[in-house]
Amino acid sequence: MDKKITLLLMEKDPAACKKMINEIAKNEDVLALAGITNNPNRAMQYVFEAHPDAVILGTGGENDDGTEFLKILKAADIARPPFVLALTESTADGDTAKEYGADFIMCKTADGDTAREAAELLRITAPVIAERRAKDGYAEEKHGDDMAERRLQRRISCELDKLGISSKAIGYRYLVDAISIIMKKPVPHVCNEVSKKYGKTGNSVERAMQNAINRAWLSTDKAELAANYTAKIKSAKGMPTITEFIFYYAQKLNNEF
Repeated sequence: MDKKITLLLMEKDPAACKKMINEIAKNEDVLALAGITNNPNRAMQYVFEAHPDAVILGTGGENDDGTEFLKILKAADIARPPFVLALTESTADGDTAKEYGADFIMCKTADGDTAREAAELLRITAPVIAERRAKDGYAEEKHGDDMAERRLQRRISCELDKLGISSKAIGYRYLVDAISIIMKKPVPHVCNEVSKKYGKTGNSVERAMQNAINRAWLSTDKAELAANYTAKIKSAKGMPTITEFIFYYAQKLNNEF
């Protein structure tokens, strides 16, 4: 039985989010990141569509979206809710998280070891979480082609989120579809293929995708971009072209799928 488990990370603190991503990467033989968000409603989308095995949830502080997610998850009463590891700001926040159904509570520490400890805990409990997944009939192969496609699109979305490409941007959805298309079968005019799905012109799809990329390269921290997009950028503008961007991620993710 496959002991590797898929994770959804919901964290509003960028620094904490980065640390957790790095720790998950160090344990990629057991842990796989399926998505990242700081929005409780989007997190529920991941739960319903990607069926992550576990959620790493930052809770507490002002505008506690982590607790809001737990409330929504509890009210949804789904057949197989994911294992929830809540990383809390205080003991009181931990009590609240437990009340709303978190499986395990870990208080964030000032020394910055919380991410490492959370990854270690998930590594230890991965076989148990995977066993529960199998018993409940949610093994990924049972979802067929539709589930595989949703997992692929969520994985692509995760990569775009790391770059700070806004999910509200029109080009975001086009980029996800374009990368997915190229991963399956390289086509010469992918913008035209995407345009057919949305009833748009190829030129409008191309502009929207390039605008989404450009905005990310202008607004996201340069160190974050360099860490998450490692391909050489040939354009004098210092931003990847659509073709470079799409084929970079298609090649990168094909190794997983």
